[in-house]
Amino acid sequence: MPANDKTYRNSPVGALMDEYERVTEDLKNVLKVIDQQNYDAVVDPLTKDPDCISIKRIMNHVVGAGYGYSNLIRKLFGESFAQRKESYEVDTPQAACRELDDMLAYTVVTLENKWDVNLDDLENKIIKASWGQNYDFEQMLEHAIVHILRHRRQIEKFNVQ
Repeated sequence: MPANDKTYRNSPVGALMDEYERVTEDLKNVLKVIDQQNYDAVVDPLTKDPDCISIKRIMNHVVGAGYGYSNLIRKLFGESFAQRKESYEVDTPQAACRELDDMLAYTVVTLENKWDVNLDDLENKIIKASWGQNYDFEQMLEHAIVHILRHRRQIEKFNVQ
């Protein structure tokens, strides 16, 4: 088996953060090969969701949602949080990658004192998301990961058409 220089976090929460970083890196790799014209272009003129009209708008949504997930976790634990912004510095694919890195760093800080939390103890502590869905702590992190996956796929599809 080849040597692996990757350092893995311990615990179920650590595993989820490792996967969140991994899928975000995959998204950044997709963004790095998109030219500015395609990044700015209207890719879905028929959508009713203004967050999905262009790759740039998708990235603003993805970054904002990432901060939102961390804030919901912070609220669950009674911790302070930064207000989500309406827009992030995602004017270029490179800037979007930096914003993704900042969002992940915020998530790591959010989880710093939670790596060894017993998830069974938290399953009855419910996070009520603004879109109406209820999540426990673990489900919120899983949702954050899948959100990146879904939008990475969406961007890949737009970029090949």
